[in-house]
Amino acid sequence: MEELLARAKEKYSEQDYKLISDAYDFASRAHKDQHRASGEPYIVHPSSVALILIDLNMDAATIAAALLHDTVEDTSCENSDIERQFGREVANLVDGVTKLSRINFSSKEEQQAESLRKMFIATASDVRVMLLKLADRLHNMRTLSSLPHEKQIYIANETLSIYAPVANRLGIYQIKWELEDISLRYLDPEAYNSIHDSINQKRAEREAYIASVIDIVKPKLDEAGIDAYIYGRPKHFYSIYKKMKAHNVGIDQIYDLTALRVIVSSVKDCYGVLGIVHTIFKPMPGRFKDYIAMPKVNMYQSLHTTVIGPNGTPFEIQIRTKEMHETAEYGIAAHWKYKEGVKGSSDSDVKLAWLRKMLDYDTESRDSREFVDSVKSDFFSDEVFVFTPRGDVIDLPAGATPLDFAYSIHSAIGHKCIGAKINGRIVNLDAQLKTGDIVEIMTSAAPHGPSRDWLNIVKTNEAKSKIRQWFKKELREENIVKGRDMMEKEAKRQGYSLPSLLKNEWLEPIMSRYMLQSIDDLYASVGYGGLTTNQVLFRLIEEYRKANHLAKPEDTLKPKAHSILKSSSDVIVKGQADMLVRFAHCCNPVPGDDIVGYITRGRGVSIHRRDCNNLSDFEPEREIEVSWATEGNISYTADVQLLAYDRRGIVIDISNMVYANDLKLISINAQGKNGVATVTFSIEIKNTEQLDSLIRQMKKINGVIEVYRVNK
Repeated sequence: MEELLARAKEKYSEQDYKLISDAYDFASRAHKDQHRASGEPYIVHPSSVALILIDLNMDAATIAAALLHDTVEDTSCENSDIERQFGREVANLVDGVTKLSRINFSSKEEQQAESLRKMFIATASDVRVMLLKLADRLHNMRTLSSLPHEKQIYIANETLSIYAPVANRLGIYQIKWELEDISLRYLDPEAYNSIHDSINQKRAEREAYIASVIDIVKPKLDEAGIDAYIYGRPKHFYSIYKKMKAHNVGIDQIYDLTALRVIVSSVKDCYGVLGIVHTIFKPMPGRFKDYIAMPKVNMYQSLHTTVIGPNGTPFEIQIRTKEMHETAEYGIAAHWKYKEGVKGSSDSDVKLAWLRKMLDYDTESRDSREFVDSVKSDFFSDEVFVFTPRGDVIDLPAGATPLDFAYSIHSAIGHKCIGAKINGRIVNLDAQLKTGDIVEIMTSAAPHGPSRDWLNIVKTNEAKSKIRQWFKKELREENIVKGRDMMEKEAKRQGYSLPSLLKNEWLEPIMSRYMLQSIDDLYASVGYGGLTTNQVLFRLIEEYRKANHLAKPEDTLKPKAHSILKSSSDVIVKGQADMLVRFAHCCNPVPGDDIVGYITRGRGVSIHRRDCNNLSDFEPEREIEVSWATEGNISYTADVQLLAYDRRGIVIDISNMVYANDLKLISINAQGKNGVATVTFSIEIKNTEQLDSLIRQMKKINGVIEVYRVNK
């Protein structure tokens, strides 16, 4: 692209320009015969990504990596080829954003989670990896119209749940807003178009209003000797959408659709402008925020105030310096420590300290999905800002408790915690913190330690990790006994004896994956909560079934056929062949449930769930041992019911979640009563893992109360 090379020549030194030019030539050759879904030459994509990063004032190595970022994943090039020609720095950046597509995974979800884990860890070492990925995702979103509808929904959901929050945490609002607005266009096109049309219809009216406000404010600032640049900034579509959803109102009831932004030269002038504005217009109580004295964790600084303007219309004013404005637009890119070869200050390192914590998460998390969920919940969720008694500011995810606060200060404070005060009043340890709270932790001088119940109280994965570490270190012998007992009981519950599952050849992959040295390490890990019994037993039972030619766990789910009459191929009746089998209506068992057979008079064997209430009325001597025996890679129908607070778009959100998991939605039905929506839907799945994963994700949808599998 001529524009790319022209911009690079104008912006970079001769040596840097050569690096970028050589990278462009290399990428052009590598992608020579490739085209995107839109039909345009593939090189357009990496060139566009590079242009986005040039706008962010990134260094030449990042621009070169942007041009090369798909060569390893989508062509025959290897990372060693990149390192040989462009050096290790560029090669490491390319490797950081390269997906793990050449490795075989058990599911698409696992591959995505492992790729994200790899990218987050690379980001912890070099934040340019994430900046590169954000630019890549932004251009992909700009060209999303070329993809099939289901893929559009999947990518938009992923963008809204991961990449927009990442851009927000890094302070790059310029990218954050665009990612959110484009995602909304595909996830809720009706709402997007409605907001778009409403904004356009009243654009002239709002522009005239802002101009009248500027005419009032500017002369007053000139009189005070404050040099200021003032302009109106329209709110982004997704911001309006969220406010409409949060307050359940229409766009006509959103008054601050435009904010007034005032850019000045110094912090002193920021507060000077604030005073003048409050003398001209009446401020709205509770609508003033000082992000200069207390910056956001993404380095954002500004004064925000909402005032009553002419004609009684509220509007927001944002006041900041030029440097603050640059940081607000470009975030961490505005503070990039490698600009012009200059190492960053210790201040920059402090601002990026949260990134370093990702390395601790990687050590603690046993599973890629667990790691990604931990990063999302602790770093990219809504935040609260609370104070220590000395006035230091601590930021925590929304929903955090005094215990989370204690562990964020220091592990020892958390371990010795015996109580807490919020704003001088003693509170329970599970109390939720709110922004502005002053939190004091009461500790015991005597030897102390966390309770296992604390794992259910704390919200941050950092606190959970420190609690588990304490149990792991202090109570190893107890954990070994507890873990062995937990595994024995769970194995027995599933119909197995633990010794029959503990074959060395079956244990070895598990020990290797979770970095365990001995069977006692395994028991201890289960005992202190580092691993669940299912994480271990699922693999062992799978191997046992293979060795004994039994049905696979992933094949044990209800088949599409809804007939009550089943053949003996669905279950194994101990000691019997070709036995007529019927599923009981009372408990409606499905493959995967713990079942028992009951010999009826003239109607074969009736299959019940082992916890069926009717079994107590039956004759025990007529019970017979049965087990599931479905074989083959078949799709099954599962019925799910979801309860949620009734709101517009809930059915769309559910449908999008199903499609995002590459599942087929067979039917969906929704009913609303007393403000609560009951949504029942049927899906095609291949195994219980898919169903459990979907239900976990459904529970995170806004407004969802409960999700559960339905037995008909």
